[in-house]
Amino acid sequence: MQNKNYFVVIMAGGVGSRFWPASREEMPKQFLDILNIGKSLIRLTFERAIKVVPVENILIATNKHYKELVLEHLPELNADQVLLEPSRNNTAPCIAYAALRIQAMNPDGVFAVLPSDAVILYEDVFVSKILQAFDFASNKKAIVTLGIKPSRPDTGYGYIKKQEGKDAAIESEGIFEVVRFTEKPNLETAKEYVSSGEYVWNAGIFIWSVNTVLQSFDDNAPDIIKVLTQQPEKFNSPEEQDYIDLVYPMTESISVDYALLERSDCVYTIPAELGWSDLGTWNSLHDYLEKDEHGNVIQANKHFIENVSDSLIRATEERTIVIKGLENYIVVDEPGALLIYPKGQEQEIKAVVKKLKETN
Repeated sequence: MQNKNYFVVIMAGGVGSRFWPASREEMPKQFLDILNIGKSLIRLTFERAIKVVPVENILIATNKHYKELVLEHLPELNADQVLLEPSRNNTAPCIAYAALRIQAMNPDGVFAVLPSDAVILYEDVFVSKILQAFDFASNKKAIVTLGIKPSRPDTGYGYIKKQEGKDAAIESEGIFEVVRFTEKPNLETAKEYVSSGEYVWNAGIFIWSVNTVLQSFDDNAPDIIKVLTQQPEKFNSPEEQDYIDLVYPMTESISVDYALLERSDCVYTIPAELGWSDLGTWNSLHDYLEKDEHGNVIQANKHFIENVSDSLIRATEERTIVIKGLENYIVVDEPGALLIYPKGQEQEIKAVVKKLKETN
């Protein structure tokens, strides 16, 4: 039987501009069937969450523009389970808002924060590790992260350094105190991290009790809580949305990593092998999916492809795609936009999208 004190908050407010032109302002990547399996990323995340908590204990934190999209993809939810942010203020205010809502629903609440756009292959391991984290966070002042054991020296992820040899009791359970969080490293540093065995990837999966996370905000980012709790009685009431529309835009725009995790003294990590990918870029999708004998990932119904290797070809339209003589390229054909870009330069795509917006 699932614990009524356990909640999951799925964060689904991002735009995913690195997945342009498939992911756009009006249809971000979490609502796309990016894996070509008939389910969106947010749907897959929700189906993972209901293995851990009751469906009524799942909240979706998203931008106001995406309310109808969320309810379309997750029809099991009621509208009041969708927390609507009136502005994009990064992850710390979003998590503070979710914590205050859950506190109003259940003061003994413990909740996990999950990104809506990650993929996890080993769901049984995920469920086991999340439940272990819930139990630990229920009984101890602890901010718990699920750390992904790195499979390669990747420069696209943040890293968490775990401390070994300090607390044998919890370490025997596979739980470690965190020494520090580090931002995305260069390749040489990433190689050192991986070879040391002391680091795990930061997957953006956090578990904490309502009391712990709100205390951590009080200690480390008090202005966010002060802004949001001018009228605390508004949470979980019919007036909540109007109140949030008024105060939320006044919160500082800051990530939870900077606001809490890098400043707190009670952070722990549970290393896990989940078959995880955050699918942040077309390259990561190419790496993740099964490839043909030429190293290509092809998501297109009608195509003629010759002398093409190590490339990703995606076409959602029914028109025929003909390509010859490409190596290491991304080709994405969407209604109204076509992307043809070298895979090795895909980090530029976000900047290109920004330029496109500036020139309308």
